[in-house]
Amino acid sequence: MSLHTNVRSQLLETLNKQPVQEISELNNALRLLSKWRSVLIQNTLLQQQGTVVMEGPLKGLDFLTHSAEGCHIAKLLGCYEQPLLPFIEQAIQTNYSTIINIGCAEGYYAVGMARYMPNTKVFAFDLNPKAQDICSGLAKKNSVSDQVSVGALFMPENFADYANQKVLVFCDIEGGEKDLLNPSISPALKQMDLIVESHECLIPGITQLLIDRFKDSHDIVLIEDNGQRQLANSPEWFNSLPHLDQLLATWEWRSGPTPWLVMKAKN
Repeated sequence: MSLHTNVRSQLLETLNKQPVQEISELNNALRLLSKWRSVLIQNTLLQQQGTVVMEGPLKGLDFLTHSAEGCHIAKLLGCYEQPLLPFIEQAIQTNYSTIINIGCAEGYYAVGMARYMPNTKVFAFDLNPKAQDICSGLAKKNSVSDQVSVGALFMPENFADYANQKVLVFCDIEGGEKDLLNPSISPALKQMDLIVESHECLIPGITQLLIDRFKDSHDIVLIEDNGQRQLANSPEWFNSLPHLDQLLATWEWRSGPTPWLVMKAKN
């Protein structure tokens, strides 16, 4: 079944439901069509630019034709999670011996940061075997296989394995941060820097919970995201797109707020 046929079938199924949740169903239909249109724009980008990230702190990463999960175009454009990018750049400039990337997906950050941090060992973890394979392949594609080790499950007790190192924990695990990131259970976290995506849309109150856990041991910056994106050097083909397509190209498919916490260990 082609992409267009599949989307049309899903759209008709959504719109033919009983109008008990009429507004909700229309919202779902809009989201479905927006994702469909994003994939078409993605194909245009790949034809025009290929798979190399265009700008931002991960510029030059030879990425993929599609992501293991979520949006893809914003990653190739280099504006993905843009409010976080100054802190990614700051992390790259920091002399970390170790990065622990928990929830690495296809390796966008794990491999992208390793390219600019030749003296840093990156340990990337994801529960999805397909994501693990893609991340390993991406590391090989970008000639950083000797720096990037890929694993599956990471447990709270595993933080002790990296104690007494200069460590950055980079965590994006869809709400799993509530159980994983607790310095009372994993004291080694008190000496580690963290960048954590807080899935407020999945667990209301998780952001404040994490702040309360780490406020005594860390200086904390809360990064909100209003969804607005700017390209410093947008190519001509992008500028020629209809305005709606330009918006969809930078849309990250999020269903609700996912603020970030950048936490620097005081000691």
